Amino acid sequence: MLTHCQINVNTRSFFFLALVFFVTPLLAQEGFRDLIGKDLSGWEQYGGKAPYRVVDGKIVGTAVINTPNSFLCTDRPFGDFVLEFEFYDEAPLNSGVMFRAQWRQEKDIRRVYGYQMEIDPSPRAYTGGIYDEARRGWIYPLHYNLPARAAYQHGSWNRARIEAIGNEIRTFINGIPAAHLVDNFDASGMICLQVHSIPETLAGKQVQWKNMRIKENATEADRIPAPGIGPQVNLVPNSLSEFERRKGWRLLWDGKTTQGWRGAKLDAFPESGWEIKEGELHVLASDGGESTNGGDIITKEHFSDFELQFEFKPTEGANSGVKYFVDPELNKGAGSAIGLEFQILDDKRHPDAKMGVAGNRTAGSLYDLITASPVEVQRGKDLYINDWNRGRIVVRGGQVEHWLNGFKVVEYDRFSQMFTALVNYSKYRDWPNFGRWKAGPILLQDHGDAVAFRSIKIREL
Repeated sequence: MLTHCQINVNTRSFFFLALVFFVTPLLAQEGFRDLIGKDLSGWEQYGGKAPYRVVDGKIVGTAVINTPNSFLCTDRPFGDFVLEFEFYDEAPLNSGVMFRAQWRQEKDIRRVYGYQMEIDPSPRAYTGGIYDEARRGWIYPLHYNLPARAAYQHGSWNRARIEAIGNEIRTFINGIPAAHLVDNFDASGMICLQVHSIPETLAGKQVQWKNMRIKENATEADRIPAPGIGPQVNLVPNSLSEFERRKGWRLLWDGKTTQGWRGAKLDAFPESGWEIKEGELHVLASDGGESTNGGDIITKEHFSDFELQFEFKPTEGANSGVKYFVDPELNKGAGSAIGLEFQILDDKRHPDAKMGVAGNRTAGSLYDLITASPVEVQRGKDLYINDWNRGRIVVRGGQVEHWLNGFKVVEYDRFSQMFTALVNYSKYRDWPNFGRWKAGPILLQDHGDAVAFRSIKIREL
């Protein structure tokens, strides 16, 4: 996990990356062509009515009020490519560059959606991150890659590079690697320049692009070296990329069988209550009680220091959880096995959200102990019902983190006095040394509600 101190990029690495980034185009001009001409030929506008014009070889977009997001899009799609450009954004105007973008008709406008490389001059500093416009929201916020948040230069021209080759997408800001995504939603689409919808106070603010050029039919050979590349986010279900394998990741569930799992209170996998279907592991709905149907399932392996990733899809009103440092020998009677829990819950509909203390039973929380709330950023908590969410648990010794849909929402030290105090005032106070056991299995909870899981993967640290 990257720490706050790492946001200042190592000077030697910075200059190496910047040298590679700025020199490589000079050595490899072949195959690139300009996208900006003398006028807007080859482009057409979608969405809102913010005006675009070409001035001295630059495309200039101007923000206006009372109109939705505006997009100036290429009049043809692009598949595998490398795109380079420079941009200048008047803060605090938000913008972005769409790629492999799609559109759909919404009432009287053509709504653009899909991948967007963010241009973000706010203190959040997400320039270079990837937002799935009008679809999944943030799929690579730069909290995954803190050093990249220092790459954007305020009040000056910045240089960007987008590599979209096969399922792998990488972005760079001023030579610094930003997003590193593997996804299979869209293989081709338009390139679009966004002028964001605004309040009246931002009327007249501008965003500009210049020196925009593209190399089509790009291959792996067209990638630039990126020794400082950040963590990869792989959204292809139940898969491991070569990058992940090199980093020590492995699938904890193979997407097809019950191999490696058993009932928490059984020697084998439950005969009912769970279902594997189309690459998804389903806990089936029953009476809403703890372990009253098939019961919890746990890994046969035990883990100590690890990074766990998983996707989950809760139905309306659902309750479930992912537990770690579980002791399956405790609580042989009714109810769930005992361990630390990453809560899965429909916060709006399930009554458990209003129980506990100050929301410490809501989605993403350390159940009954610490409330989930995005750390380091002022924003609400994302949670999708009847759609896929991304969970992540990181354990290094006593230091533990919960992440929900790309944002860290809980961090704590399980050996601290504060943790002891929290346990002493919780439902876990009667279990000796709760949460401090050396190792334990990973558990998926049966709480009597329908929830699906997939892409469960782990690496030991």
